[in-house]
Parts: sequence; C-alpha cells; structure tokens
Amino acid sequence: MIPTKPHHRLVAWKEAMALVRVVYEATRAFPAEETYGLTAQLRRAAVSVPSNVAEGAGRDGHKEFLRFLSIARGSLSELETQLLIAADLGYLPEEHCAFALLQRVSRLITGLHKKLALQR
Repeated sequence: MIPTKPHHRLVAWKEAMALVRVVYEATRAFPAEETYGLTAQLRRAAVSVPSNVAEGAGRDGHKEFLRFLSIARGSLSELETQLLIAADLGYLPEEHCAFALLQRVSRLITGLHKKLALQR
C-alpha cells in the first residue's frame, strides 16, 4: 500500500483538486480559438494551486510551506481574473460554480497560511 502524502490530508488541497476538475470541465466548451489562449491559461493557473500546496507540504519546515501557500494564493488571484474574463466574453455564466469554489479554496488556503504563520 502506498503511504498517504502529507498534502492528501489537507482539505485545501482536496478542494483545490476539485477546482481543477471544474475548470477543465468548463473550458471544454470554450471556442477552439481559445485552446492556446484563455483555455490554456485557466488550466495552468488552476493546476498551479494544488501543485503548490502539495509542494509546500512536502518541504521541510513552515517557512517553505508558507512560501508555497503564498504562491498558490497568487495563482488563485490569477485564476479569478481569468474566470472573470471568460465570463465577460460570454464563455462562462457569471454564476458558474467555479467562482464559489475558488472563493472556498481561497479561504481554506488563507486560513492554513495564517495558522502556519502563528506556529513559526
């Protein structure tokens, strides 16, 4: 049996993984001309979030984890901007579930960041 990695236990990582799935599903319906544009940008930013949470959790010490959580938060801001652009262009409805899930992931990562910062 493969041992569970530290990030597998984090709700923030699990929800960020769900956000990746939602973004991939949403971008399947985007116009073909966006394949190498907005679609690729959205997917890259979404994948970056759980990837940075996982990398930080796998590093030694709180300082490194905090740095990677900060990067994940930056990717969330980038993703939010790109989702707003997609909605503005009519590719996504403004009430798409990706927006609510993004806010949830943002709150979880910010909370984890604050908790770790207090433990330093």
